[in-house]
Amino acid sequence: QLQLVESGGGLVQPGGSLRLSCAASGFTYYAVGWFRQAPGKEREAVSCISSSGGITNYADSVKGRFTISRDSAKSTVSLQMNSLKPEDTAVYYCAAGPRNICRSEWYTYWGQGTQVTVSS
Repeated sequence: QLQLVESGGGLVQPGGSLRLSCAASGFTYYAVGWFRQAPGKEREAVSCISSSGGITNYADSVKGRFTISRDSAKSTVSLQMNSLKPEDTAVYYCAAGPRNICRSEWYTYWGQGTQVTVSS
């Protein structure tokens, strides 16, 4: 049973940056994804990374602004978010699953979520 813990959320002005981290012991062999859910909207995939770190996927809305990476030695996956926009405001969740298919139904283990608010 994996336990994922997210950190790094907060309030940032438009154009600013945040770095989210997801820590868990034992998820070296899992694909890891970041998902988000804004009030009144469905949960959506933001970015996913394969177990090796060699394959990454991004939602069109974040391409060129967000970067996902993993450090297997530290058992962490990070999401660097730059040029943040108000529409990026949401609760962000990290999740782990057996396959690198960037859809929420493929992910088994979920963190508790961290709030990201982009506002002036």
